[in-house]
Order: sequence, then structure tokens, then C-alpha cells
Amino acid sequence: MTKGIVYLVGAGPGDPGLITVKGLGLIQSADVVVHDRLVDRRLLRHASPEAELIDVGKIPGRRDNRQTDINSLLVDLGKQGKRVVRLKGGDPFVFGRGGEEAAHLRAEGVAFEIVPGITSSIAAPAYAGVPVTHRGLSSHFTVVTGNEDPDKPESDVHWDKLAQIGGTLVVLMGRENLQGIVDKLMTAGRKPDTPVAMVQWGTEPHQKTVSGTLATIVDVAKKSDVGSPVVTIIGEVASLRDELAWFDNRPLFGKRILVTRTRTQAGALSDLLVQRGAAAVELPTIEVQPLADYADLDGALRDLGRFDWVIFASTNAVDIVFQRLASMGLDSRAFGGVKLGAIGPATADALRRNGLTADFLPEAFMSEAVVDGLKFENMAGAKVLLPHGDIALDTIAVGLAQQGASVSRALAYQTVTPRGSGAKLTEILAKGVDVATFSSSSTVRNLCDMLGDVDRLSNTAIACIGPITAATARELGLKVDIVSERHTIPGMVQAIEEYFSREE
Repeated sequence: MTKGIVYLVGAGPGDPGLITVKGLGLIQSADVVVHDRLVDRRLLRHASPEAELIDVGKIPGRRDNRQTDINSLLVDLGKQGKRVVRLKGGDPFVFGRGGEEAAHLRAEGVAFEIVPGITSSIAAPAYAGVPVTHRGLSSHFTVVTGNEDPDKPESDVHWDKLAQIGGTLVVLMGRENLQGIVDKLMTAGRKPDTPVAMVQWGTEPHQKTVSGTLATIVDVAKKSDVGSPVVTIIGEVASLRDELAWFDNRPLFGKRILVTRTRTQAGALSDLLVQRGAAAVELPTIEVQPLADYADLDGALRDLGRFDWVIFASTNAVDIVFQRLASMGLDSRAFGGVKLGAIGPATADALRRNGLTADFLPEAFMSEAVVDGLKFENMAGAKVLLPHGDIALDTIAVGLAQQGASVSRALAYQTVTPRGSGAKLTEILAKGVDVATFSSSSTVRNLCDMLGDVDRLSNTAIACIGPITAATARELGLKVDIVSERHTIPGMVQAIEEYFSREE
């Protein structure tokens, strides 16, 4: 055996929260992640920045990335001594061809392990509100492929037998052959009025479920434009769908919402939106980049003792300040005797992660509220350090100076528009977006620069985290529909939810 190892990991059916703890840990420690087309990209965020990500998705109807090529790739990576995660949709051994990959690795002397995953055959029905077994309706279920290997000499799926054994029949990958499948089942004696449910993109935010009977489901699927990937559930349990539906009853289900925060910050907003049922579409419009010269900031941090206050207006400022302290061999103790201000709870949380508690947090989470709140702290004569980004407003510095404070501004980071964002934006808008979210004025400016013509968002609701961001959006020609009363990420999500509830 070589020193490298390949882990055949089941990614689950789509929802990234359904991966196993072991599977997630392996993604985080992998040198290489070789993933399928249907693996949710949010799982790939957990990979190390140094990890190589290889997409070997096999798109139906195309001949690229044949299984033999994937087998060879896994062997080559293993023989290079790499720690490889082969991330497969669902479970590797349930119609996932994991057995073929494992056999090839074994034959080539490459070590491997199997990490099971939740198969779509039980997950998609569950997310549609259909239990595959239910007391009084079905005491067993059968999982079968509806798309056998075309090179097989003959089928080993005996639809006539399956029709007669009763219980629940779960068909995977059967959309193209649906007419033939239902015809065979009814011909063999399964009743035409047997309930059927079809779940497309099961467990994903854009999940789509339709219901019918064996006699009607083909027409229902055609009229509803249900395509692959789809799981078909045949049996009396499918009749429970109306009673037990939960996933697609959530308040933001079916809404596509654009997230414009930085790549590192997007996850918090996306996760909250997905929890409420939305499809979060991430397009970072700003990217935080280091400075070429930190002389001003480093000088201020080496002499923190001369300041009475340090005011942090963003989590980015907190992160950069502590990175610079670490580079100088310093830590949170450098703030001894210095009072700390944070513009909002996220910034306060960033301080807390570094062992510090904010002395001041404004009632409203915006620059003007910082200035107003600090009036009660007797700022006359106080020496204040304000680490900031290159496009930060002067509101706090000017306001505190008017109160008699001596404010030292220190540039901590610069922001740029991520490369390739314009092309990605065009692709996103082509599919349609229900809401575009903005968590800062800089995200508004950068997205508008990418748009060129703001009328491209004329059919999209605009959501802003607070009045300052909203004012910037209006200045640039956007019609603002949603402004959260609580100027936080959870507050913005709540405001979006309330907006759609009023529309109903």
C-alpha cells in the first residue's frame, strides 16, 4: 500500500447540514477534494484554502469525465501520497459507483476508507413530508434505479415482481423512463390510483415536489416541468405529503436571494437565509486585501497605552488588528487600560473571540449612533484610535473630533472588487433574483459598478441592513424596498421575511 489514502465520502443528498461529522472532518483535513456535480458547493467552503478542488461531475448526455478517468485520477493522487476525499452525492455505495472506485483503488494498491452518507432515497422523501414506512400503510420499502447501465445484457429489475410485493417503492434516476416504469407497474397489477410523489433537487433550497397517482404522474411531471435529479416515491405513504409537508412551508422557501458580502462573511447571512427556506446566491462584491505598508497601524498598536479608546467600526478591522498584533508578538493584553468601542454585535463578537469585551456598543448599529452614544462618555480630550478601511466614511472621526476628542485614523485594510464577479453577476441575473441584500455602503457601490445599469435590478427587491446603506443605494439609483430596524444580519433576514409576509 502507498502512504496516500482515498476516503470515499458520502456528501449526503444536497443539504450540506446532512453530511456526517466524520465526513466534514475529512473535508477540512484533505489535500485534495474530488467532487461530483451534485455536491453542494457550500460543503467545499470547509476545505482548507491550500486544498485542491477537482470537479469531476458527470453531466448526463456528455462523455467527459468517464468513470475510468475518475478511477485513474484517484489512483494517481493516492500514489502521490495525498490525503484525498472523493466526495460523492448521497451514499457512495447506493447507486454511487463507490464499489467500482474502491475495487480499482484496491487493485492498484492505494489505501481507502468508506464514509457512508445519507442517501437521497430516504432524505428526499423526508424533506417532502413523505415517510418511506408508516404504521398501517407500509412496513417495508424498496430502492431501485430507474436508469440501469445501458451496456448490461438484460435488466435485473423485475418491475412485475416489484408491483406485487407492495410497500413503498423508491425510484432513483427514473425521470427519463417514468412512462415505461408506471406502465410496467400497472400492467403487473399495481393499482392506477396508487399515490405517487416526485421530489426534484431533494433537500436543496430549490426543492420541487409534485403529487399524483400512477395513472396521472407522467402528465403531472410534464406540466410541472419536473426533471432530473428526481426521486419518485410510489405507495400509500405518498398520500401523507399534504399532512406532513414542512420543508417547503418555510417563510422564504423558493426565494432566490443575492448575498453580496465578502467571501469570508457571506456564510453567516447565507446560512440564516437557507434556514428560512431561501436559496442564497453568493456573489462577494468586496474583497478585503492586506496593505503593502502597515507602518501607521503597527506604530499605533505598539503604543496602544497612549490611547484612551479604540473604536472598531467593522469585524474586518478587528481581524486585521489582531493579525498585526500577532505579527509583533503581542496579544489582547496590549489593550490593558484602553476602552473599546464596537459599532455592532458582530464587531463585539469579533472582539470577544479575541478575549476582549466591548466597553461601548451603540443602541443603533451605525456610525452616527456611535458618535451620539459616546457623548455620554466625556470624550473631550480623549485620545481615540480608529482602525479603518480605505473606503470608510469620516462620520465617526469627524463626530468625535467635534466632541473634543483627538482622533488618530490608521488604515487597516483595503477593499477591491473580486475578479470575475461581473461575469458571475450576469449569470445570476439571467436566472432571476427575488432580493438583493446589502450589508454596507461598499457592497452597494461595488455591485452598482458591476451592473453598469441599475435598471438590471428593477424587478428585484432591494434589502439594506440600515439607513446609511439604504441612503447609498438610493443615491445610486436603486429603489430600496427593505430596511431592517435592527441593523444586524439576523435583523435583515427578519425584515425580508416580514416583507414577503405582507405581500401574501
